[in-house]
Amino acid sequence: MSHAVDRIPVTLLTGFLGSGKTTLLNRLIIEPEMANSLVIINEFGSVGLDHDLIAHSNEDDTIVEMSSGCLCCTIKGDLQKTLRDAPWRYARDGQRWFDRVIIETTGLADPAPIIHTIMADKALLGQYQLAEIITLVDGINGAQTLDAQPEALKQAAVADTLIVSKTDLADPKELGALIRRLRVLNPPASILLNRPDAPDTKNLIGRATFNPELKSEQVREWLNEEAYIGNANAKHGHHDAHDDHAHDHHHDINRHDDRIQSVCLTLDEPLPVEVFDQWLDLLVTVSGVNMLRIKGLLNLKEIDKPLVIHGVQHIWHPPAILPEWPSDDRRSRIVFIMRDMGESDLHKALDFVTDRVKRAHLDGKSALQLRS
Repeated sequence: MSHAVDRIPVTLLTGFLGSGKTTLLNRLIIEPEMANSLVIINEFGSVGLDHDLIAHSNEDDTIVEMSSGCLCCTIKGDLQKTLRDAPWRYARDGQRWFDRVIIETTGLADPAPIIHTIMADKALLGQYQLAEIITLVDGINGAQTLDAQPEALKQAAVADTLIVSKTDLADPKELGALIRRLRVLNPPASILLNRPDAPDTKNLIGRATFNPELKSEQVREWLNEEAYIGNANAKHGHHDAHDDHAHDHHHDINRHDDRIQSVCLTLDEPLPVEVFDQWLDLLVTVSGVNMLRIKGLLNLKEIDKPLVIHGVQHIWHPPAILPEWPSDDRRSRIVFIMRDMGESDLHKALDFVTDRVKRAHLDGKSALQLRS
């Protein structure tokens, strides 16, 4: 194609919930080679947090957050418009400043419609080329996730590079079995182990141009199905993003698990550390397997700076204290992505723990006595 040289390369960064996409993105965008990258972040949730947690390589970097829905369905039209408009909408001094695009998808995204959007839209084809797909796979929960979530299986199957995260925490035998499974699922893909000092992020971006012909027959079938759905939508006038969402789900009931939902709790008042600890402990103990992802920016009474927490099921990263609040908003915001649970369950658990702690303090009991 004659215009290929001038097209802007697009890197798709995907992986199921909690696999480490934001952590990797943080490492990528501080590299000097990434200085001219436009980052598009999609979050599965009513209120986004990743834009507050992403490190900026400089004050002029543009982070585009799209949180109105998952990238593969309700936001699909918005992705097309964002990419079409990006060169002039985010221009500096009237000139396009970015020479690559990185799209971080929500962990629940089916990658097939995203790939199709970038590769089949005629207006986009003149501006962009899909350069590579990088998929993160959780080294601890990866096997179970591949068994339970069709999206995770697709994310791994379409990748050019598979990065297995949390390898320093994983059981060596289970990790070996996971890597062998990934090699069978996606033979052409490079597989990297993401230890704290690896991989070398400088070599991750801009390696090649995505070629569906090199993928498995199953991957090509997924992309062909997506092309059929897209053509059917166009033929019947389904241009509205929400119509596309309903139409797509009609053809593929496994595109998303309807038992999974996202809830963002915004708490106006600072939480006592004791209340928060016991609330989280209760949720993880009772429903840990259904807590697919928890990510939060917290205002705790005893700490004068924001605290960041994130965990996947029973696995939790050490909390981190940020040097300052990323904005004037000082409220606690916690995004829960859960299966078979709703917002009312979270409130009931918080009310229960709050009442329990208050009663314990009236009785003169310590936190240790309360837990026993």
